Amino acid sequence: VYHQNEVEQSAFNFEHSSVEFLLRQFNDYEAQAKALMQAELALPAYESVLKCGHTFNLLDARGAISVTERAAYIGRIRNLAREVARSYYASRERLGFPMLGGADGSKAAA
Repeated sequence: VYHQNEVEQSAFNFEHSSVEFLLRQFNDYEAQAKALMQAELALPAYESVLKCGHTFNLLDARGAISVTERAAYIGRIRNLAREVARSYYASRERLGFPMLGGADGSKAAA
């Protein structure tokens, strides 16, 4: 059912996607994630980190990044993911961890 889709997407990803566009896109998603964390929007920032990871995979599939660059990109994504996790934790803390139940099974006060 999806054979033609796989053929066309593979041709695009491995042969026709613009490396310059993907490099810009990675940098833009990274900057967007940082800006969203500054705005205390952890969940949209997380989405941007996922997009960074996907864009990195496309660049890697194209052979557009060297072994040295590959390690640097992975480090950037890892650092960004760690910061987003911290941002999410802080956002839940600000809310009083509303999904955390008390010892009696009741929800914590907001």
